[in-house]
Amino acid sequence: MKLHKMVLCLVLLAVIVMIASCSSNKQKAPTTKPQGEEVYRPAWWATQPETDFVCTYGQATKVSENLSMDAARANALQEAAQYVEVLVNSMLKNYEEEAGVKDPQVLALTQNVVKAVSSAKFTGVLMGKVETRKVNEPEGVRYKTWIQLKIPKDEINRKLADSIRNEEALYNQFKASQAFQELDKAVEKY
Repeated sequence: MKLHKMVLCLVLLAVIVMIASCSSNKQKAPTTKPQGEEVYRPAWWATQPETDFVCTYGQATKVSENLSMDAARANALQEAAQYVEVLVNSMLKNYEEEAGVKDPQVLALTQNVVKAVSSAKFTGVLMGKVETRKVNEPEGVRYKTWIQLKIPKDEINRKLADSIRNEEALYNQFKASQAFQELDKAVEKY
């Protein structure tokens, strides 16, 4: 019996030594920084700090401050269209799955809705944060502007609901969907 306990202890000790030696052999991957100079961005850049808004961002470098601000705003609006397209695609996919949509005609209509909503002009877009700096470029002094725009989520939801209603076949497929009913309720609140 004593021999049995001793063998068991030796086996247990051998297992512990093997585990310890295996774990010490693992080498961490070296953490090296990429080469080159870090590009400046304001601390607030690319954040989504507010629950009621979708924030989009643009930047531009131009010869005058006004041109720089206008171009940065245009870039932020272009990003807004892309962001809204992804958001609307995701929402419609959820509706399709919930409603069990498999009809190719209805699926094609969803793409029309995505295009309509993402290219829509939104009301209530607010200017968020703005930062402009004079920068020395090889061509001379330029103005670089970073801008944040805030699009109200209720406005995106309203455009989406309106676009779905305008496509009768799509509306008929989605109106029984619980997710679409929740969207409808959210739009009615505003």
